[in-house]
Amino acid sequence: MKRTLFLATSLSSLGLGLAGCSTIDGAKNALSHGPLFNGLKGAEGLTHAVLGSHGLAKEYPDSAVDHEFRQNGNNTPGDSRYQGLVQTQFRDFKLVVDGLVERPQRFSLAELRAIGNVTQTTRHDCVEGWSAIGKWRGTTLGSVLAMVKPKAEARYCVFHCFDQDDSGTAFYGSIDLAAASHPQTLLALDLNDKPLDADHGAPVRLRIPIQLGYKSTKWIERVELVASYAAIAGGHGGYWEDVGYDWYAGA
Repeated sequence: MKRTLFLATSLSSLGLGLAGCSTIDGAKNALSHGPLFNGLKGAEGLTHAVLGSHGLAKEYPDSAVDHEFRQNGNNTPGDSRYQGLVQTQFRDFKLVVDGLVERPQRFSLAELRAIGNVTQTTRHDCVEGWSAIGKWRGTTLGSVLAMVKPKAEARYCVFHCFDQDDSGTAFYGSIDLAAASHPQTLLALDLNDKPLDADHGAPVRLRIPIQLGYKSTKWIERVELVASYAAIAGGHGGYWEDVGYDWYAGA
C-alpha cells in the first residue's frame, strides 16, 4: 500500500498524463492539500488547456495486443448473486443508469451493443508500474448519457459495482461528465475479440485510456449521475480515493 500511494502521488504531482484519472472536486484527504494540491490543480488546468476534453490516447495495431491481459484490482466477485449471473452468461443482467437524469433506463447487454459498437486498442497503465495493451469493444459512455439526458445539475458519473473487499466494503468509482463524454471512454463489453470474462470485469467495465488503470472501474451494475459524491461512502469519489489515491490522476 505504501508503495502504491507513493507511486500515485508521485505521478500526480509531476502532472503526468499517463492514462489516468479526472479532475479535482476538492477531495478532503491528506493527498489533496498544500503544495501537492496546488500542483494537481496546476496540472489539471494545463492538461485541459492543452488537450481540452478530447485529447486522445494513443491507439495501437492488433500486433501489439497483449493476449494474456493481466488481471488487476480486487478479487473477482464470489457472491451467489454475481456467480448466478455468470452461470447464465449475464442473460438477465440490466445496467441501471439513473440519478440526475431525465430518462432513467435499464439496459441489457444486447441493448448496450445496439447503441454503438466501438473498438479501440489502447494501453492500460497501472499505478503500480505495469502496462498492457488490449483491444476493447463496447459503446461510448457519452452515447448512453445522451439517451438518459443528464439534468443541468449533474456533474459526475458514479459507478456502483458488484465487487467488495474482504471487509464487505462495496467498490465504486467516479469521473466527471467531461471525461464521461470523451470519445474514447467506453462501457467495455469485449476484450481481445471475446466477451469480457469475470476476471476482467464482466459484464460491463469502464475503459478510460486517458486515465490511470484504477479509474477503469470493473463489474459495473449501476451508473448514477450526481451533483456531488461527497455523501457517497468515504466522500472522495471512489474506493481507492477513500484510502488515499488521488481523484485526479491524468488528463
